Amino acid sequence: MIITVTLNPALDKTVTLPGFAINTVNRVQSARLDPGGKGINVSKTIQALGGSTLVLGVLGGAAGGYIKTALDAMNLANDMVLTPEPTRTNIKIVDPILQTSTDINEPGGPLSPESLHAVWDKLIHAVKPGDTVVFAGKNPPGVADSQLADWIRRLHAQDVQICVDTVGEPMRQAIAEHPAIIKPNRSELEELMGTPLPTDAAVLDAARSLVAQGVGLVTVSLGGDGALFVTRDTVIRGYSPKIPVISTVGAGDSMMAALAYYRSAGCALEETARRSLAVASAAVTCSGSQPPSLDRILPLIDRIQLQYL
Repeated sequence: MIITVTLNPALDKTVTLPGFAINTVNRVQSARLDPGGKGINVSKTIQALGGSTLVLGVLGGAAGGYIKTALDAMNLANDMVLTPEPTRTNIKIVDPILQTSTDINEPGGPLSPESLHAVWDKLIHAVKPGDTVVFAGKNPPGVADSQLADWIRRLHAQDVQICVDTVGEPMRQAIAEHPAIIKPNRSELEELMGTPLPTDAAVLDAARSLVAQGVGLVTVSLGGDGALFVTRDTVIRGYSPKIPVISTVGAGDSMMAALAYYRSAGCALEETARRSLAVASAAVTCSGSQPPSLDRILPLIDRIQLQYL
């Protein structure tokens, strides 16, 4: 079982808007709503890959109600804490003419200590030895930077594989608790290191420093340029095929889903790298934050190029 925890979910509204311009009236060509938030996106992709997953987190207000209904309609197992604070709505503007994707993300409302404890209670009762837990997304207001690290520390006693995809100080403290997998992108890694990383060599040095601190696998997503996969013994540089991009929303979450899914299934690093890049590549061919289907993923696997460094 792969359990995802999303403390700051979102209702993703993706609009297609050709010729998007500021300071004028824009006409939306099409729009879609998706249950979102990084952990929810991870679970959606794991389900599409055929894996068993459980969504944990918090929901509130009309947007939260929509997300709950959508998860149930997708037969995506979930056990959410209901709060009085409305769940945020994020707007994604996709411009097919300019080939741009613009995110307008709300910060989310504060999370009370009582709601946070309720999430932990659901998690500790659901998790079993051998499970994988994915913590994904930024903390909402009211959650201490140390909270994630504390939960990881307590979960290690349960023989659980931990995956983390967050940013800033919460990520820094989580790394000190030796998660199995982290997946920063280049800018997030630069934030962690406190310095620009303009070259692959600089990215590799930074990733190796995190592995030396006890992280099992550091995967640095490089957008359309692929990704770098670094463990204590192996470094793989992966290159994604050039394909038409519909939307980049959730592509990084799809990669985290594949990393968690294939590593928990016992796949070797090379196969995990190839398949996670194929999943992320397929994700950008989908509108909104809907997960890619296997018929989109499978043809891309053989097009992934890997190089051992």
